[in-house]
Amino acid sequence: MYTEVDENILKRLTDIVGKSNVIISEDDRAEYAFDETPDLKFLPEVVVKPSSTEEIADVMKVASEERIPVTPRGAGTGLSGGALPVCGGILMSMERMARIFEIDEDNLMVTTEPAVITGKLQEAVETLGFFYPPDPASLDSCSIGGNIAEGAGGPRAVKYGVTGDYVRGLEVVLPTGEIITCGGKLVKDVTGYDLIGLLVGSEGTLGIVTKIVLQLLPLPKRKVDLLIPFHSLEAAARTVSEIIRNRIVPTAIEFMERDAIQHTERYLNKDIPFHDAEAQLLIEIDGHREAELEQDYETIGEIFLKNGAYDVFVAENSPAQRRLWEVRRSILEALKALSPILCGEDVVVPRMAIPPLITEVKRITKHHGFEAVCFGHVGDGNVHIEILKRDADYDQWRGILPQILEEIFDVVLGFNGMITGEHGIGFTKKKYLPKALGETQVELMKRLKRAFDPKTILNPGKIFD
Repeated sequence: MYTEVDENILKRLTDIVGKSNVIISEDDRAEYAFDETPDLKFLPEVVVKPSSTEEIADVMKVASEERIPVTPRGAGTGLSGGALPVCGGILMSMERMARIFEIDEDNLMVTTEPAVITGKLQEAVETLGFFYPPDPASLDSCSIGGNIAEGAGGPRAVKYGVTGDYVRGLEVVLPTGEIITCGGKLVKDVTGYDLIGLLVGSEGTLGIVTKIVLQLLPLPKRKVDLLIPFHSLEAAARTVSEIIRNRIVPTAIEFMERDAIQHTERYLNKDIPFHDAEAQLLIEIDGHREAELEQDYETIGEIFLKNGAYDVFVAENSPAQRRLWEVRRSILEALKALSPILCGEDVVVPRMAIPPLITEVKRITKHHGFEAVCFGHVGDGNVHIEILKRDADYDQWRGILPQILEEIFDVVLGFNGMITGEHGIGFTKKKYLPKALGETQVELMKRLKRAFDPKTILNPGKIFD
């Protein structure tokens, strides 16, 4: 179906990006053969590192003419295999495109290239008193382009939304090598179909983003974090709903169930208060007015204590806040130390379905002889499920895992949820997409893919075959 990369094609690629930016040695290519998805590795035939929109367009013209698969790659922090070259071909690394072009203080916009690290962009705008809210867990290593490809979220989504809510303009290279510009420094725009909305979250299967315009907000003057241990997940979820009914919308509402807390406590070798609690909530609130912020966190504390919380820990300065967040941000590292091979899912359900979902997940995994640990974003119903292999036989693990996921996704869909909230379908979940959406929607998506990519060369093997 696809053409192999031969000496003639290597010469054409070298003419476009320069010899030093065409990687052909196996050892060097191996660095691009995996991302953060456990237990997956695919070696590209060649790695190309362009530095401009025009170079990307020229590479895509070669790929389209010769029918060579191209896999765009940001920082390689994805968790569903979306940036892996499953069909070989050209891996297009965006790492050289890492400039912030402009921070427009008058229009509250920032224009950037895709390889800018999310945390670095946040730091750059905050020095000028502005705020870019989306905060994926890997913000210190993931890139803005990757965030756009995956429609990334993060803890702040409950109040501020996700990446797609801030994208105002995109420059994109299509699989044919054509260049289009969508939107710009505009707060609203209904000129034709919403191509930005279609491209955000399309996992690099429709086009390669080369320039981005993002909306900024004024930086909140103060924030406060609260840690609240609970005797049950049900009580914690119920109390979160009561807080929102009281017209208080926290910046973030994270939850950690007991197994996540205790595994992380052992990993950090630190005593965690109330480590036996069935659940702990980590809440962040922010604002511009001191009096309103104090009133909000006092009201939140009263509601939690009334609903059975053991205590409310308040962190008002940066060192104390870092200590509270250390456990939440260390959970995945702790689980990988315990089980280097694991399966991470990020399902999303209505908020009050989280407690029964976790009960069912633990029942299913225990029935098959494995352990599941859950944590995530209770404010928006996004649950991270980590299924640990530990010391189980590898073949047994690989053999039974699809059945476990099938059963978990059936439960999720039964709660009117969906099989991914922020990690994407990528390579790992594509077989379950028809179960979630139905054949009609999947076929419609395939038609859109063919319209953008008639030769099926851009990131093939992702979302669907």
